[in-house]
Amino acid sequence: MIVHQRTSDTGRVGRVLEEWGYALDIRCPLHGCSLPETMDEYEGAVVFGGPQSVHDHATLPAIRAEIDWVPRACESGKPFLGICLGAQMLAFALGAKVAFHPAELHEIGYTTIRPLPSWRGMLDTPRAFYQWHKEGFDLPRGAEALATGDMFPNQAYRLDEKIYGLQFHPEVTRPIIEAWTGSSSIGMKRPEAQPADRQLADNAIHDPVVEDWARAFLAQWIGRPNEGRDRGSSTA
Repeated sequence: MIVHQRTSDTGRVGRVLEEWGYALDIRCPLHGCSLPETMDEYEGAVVFGGPQSVHDHATLPAIRAEIDWVPRACESGKPFLGICLGAQMLAFALGAKVAFHPAELHEIGYTTIRPLPSWRGMLDTPRAFYQWHKEGFDLPRGAEALATGDMFPNQAYRLDEKIYGLQFHPEVTRPIIEAWTGSSSIGMKRPEAQPADRQLADNAIHDPVVEDWARAFLAQWIGRPNEGRDRGSSTA
């Protein structure tokens, strides 16, 4: 579990994996943690989001090292999940463009994610997921687009059945939203950022569905069958 701040929380993803019996090795390379030499002792890897950019690789050696490590983790054959910055790192490492929105807009709060036919059975109807980012990614060569959105069109992709990149944040829970929207948050000063009270109200509405979806997605990703499906699925 690769995080990018000392205060980072693995949220729902970490909680569900621990519930299923996995031990979490949480590392923050930006604060001195090394990256595993191999994935031999691991069942999979998750690279979470953070305030950094992939373009910080020029000034932050830890970001450069992480970008270089991501393809090696994927080549191990173990499940890999990149969330937000993690998805951008994977795309960037494989030669795809990562850049600001053309109008330099940020996506902060709950937005609707629309599945593409390639994700049928996992996400069959549009769902609201939490977002917090200022950059988006083009699809890397060989990737399959899975979901789209209005402000940033590329919201999810996969390279095979075990390597996924998600722009949105299925791990985010109410305490994380409360922390991220705190009074010191620079992002919340953006005019397009959804107000904190709206984000919390939306969380109360959407979080139960996100919980069910995240459990089903993680089960498929890690290879744990029969953990449920998208509530809106028309597939038996």
